[in-house]
Amino acid sequence: MAALDINIGLNAVIMAVTEGAPRVLTVHKGILSEYAPAEDRPTALPFGPFEPNRHRTLELGLREWVEEQTGLSLGYVEQLYTFGDRNRDPRERADGSRVVSIGYLALVRENSPFRTKDAEWVNCYDFLPWEDWRKGRPPLLDQFIFPALDRWIVAEPEEQIQRAERASIAFATTDSRWDVERVLDRYELLYEAGLVVEAKRDAVLKKNEVSVGRSFALDHRRMLATALARVRGKIKYRPLVFELLAPTFTLLKLQNVVEALSGVGLHKQNFRRLVTNNRLVEQTGNMDTESRGRPAALFQFRRDAVRERSQPGVGLPVRQSP
Repeated sequence: MAALDINIGLNAVIMAVTEGAPRVLTVHKGILSEYAPAEDRPTALPFGPFEPNRHRTLELGLREWVEEQTGLSLGYVEQLYTFGDRNRDPRERADGSRVVSIGYLALVRENSPFRTKDAEWVNCYDFLPWEDWRKGRPPLLDQFIFPALDRWIVAEPEEQIQRAERASIAFATTDSRWDVERVLDRYELLYEAGLVVEAKRDAVLKKNEVSVGRSFALDHRRMLATALARVRGKIKYRPLVFELLAPTFTLLKLQNVVEALSGVGLHKQNFRRLVTNNRLVEQTGNMDTESRGRPAALFQFRRDAVRERSQPGVGLPVRQSP
């Protein structure tokens, strides 16, 4: 039996919050030319192969590829997940190598510059529109997703109960509460139901169904869903959100960033009480004079909170439960 040929890839989900939206840094060439037609190359995450002779560590290899493709020098980086499903890369279907990609999550401050015309910041909710509840329940759910899921549920009578339960938990279709962390569960369910264009590439999409959200190359939308779920979970118990902010900020700016990432509106007074009473932030003594309206106090992250508390996260005091 011939040995399986495996190539290791490195992917970066680089996130920032700008103008009140969570954004991901995308690229439009590089590996794209290797698997997509020139006239229809999809958007991709920064990516490059791990080269053992060149890269001392996986993370250093990732940082090199990101800087080469986007011109951005990364700060905070953590390993996300390993993506190795069979045929996730079309070259494997053509008797090419199995490609296993190690995904990383990187967080950068707003307006972080990149130095190439082939990179672009894109709103995460363009790819995952059902995840943004800041202005209430997304109309997309009732107009398209729920009717399509109902058809998918009854299509297999023997699996109907199991499918209905999965939909209820993931999308809160019945009495279940919307869980902001179930981002990947929701994407996987839409994929299995044939409601995202990536399923069409894998011969799962039904001809009579609608595809929701902007598509990504390969399984990069799955990577983004994994990353957003990770961020949403960690902001509750780790000071992750401060990696996305300038050194000084107003409490309103902090709330806007947390809302952008979590996809839900927060109760203003409860949120401010949470971060100040838990001493996550401290006043700088300066005022924000650049914003419109009345100047607001500027705060900074209080780094001693990491030593004083086991879970120094901001929490999510939701304004109104979805």
